[in-house]
Amino acid sequence: MKITRVELKDIRPPTDIVNAMTRQMKAEREKRAAILESEGMRASEILRAEGEKQAKILQAEGLKEAAFREAEARERAAQAEASATKSVSDAIEAGSGQAINYFVAQKYVEALGKFATSPNAKTILFPVEATQLMGTLGGIGELAREVFGDQPPASRPAPQPKREQTAGRGATPGLPGVPRIQG
Repeated sequence: MKITRVELKDIRPPTDIVNAMTRQMKAEREKRAAILESEGMRASEILRAEGEKQAKILQAEGLKEAAFREAEARERAAQAEASATKSVSDAIEAGSGQAINYFVAQKYVEALGKFATSPNAKTILFPVEATQLMGTLGGIGELAREVFGDQPPASRPAPQPKREQTAGRGATPGLPGVPRIQG
């Protein structure tokens, strides 16, 4: 007798072998899942750390660039101030008294601007001498027109500052000879 072919239709191993094989397959799947999960967490932590590193590098470069540009701006402002001071000095040396008046008035205006932008400046009291600055502002305009070659306008009186303000909420009576400027 010669057997050329055998066909098995159903194999039923014992239940303890089936249970062992099932547990082994389950353990293998859980092992692969744990490995993949830990590799994913590792990659995620690496990417997060690299992102934080890059952000800190870019922030430091930005601060460095900002400091450099701020230093350049201060240098240019100092050069402009030096040039203006030299021009005024040359004008004074040439005998022009208006140049020194312009320079002093410019510093007064800058100081007034700082007072006006102060967060707790509500009222500024000036002595009478300081109010003469207001009259010199018209002279500054004439000086500028003279320097730049424009024709002077018809002479008109310089605007006079408001001397006293006593109306309104929180107003206090003005002191004689001391004007009150509301800011």
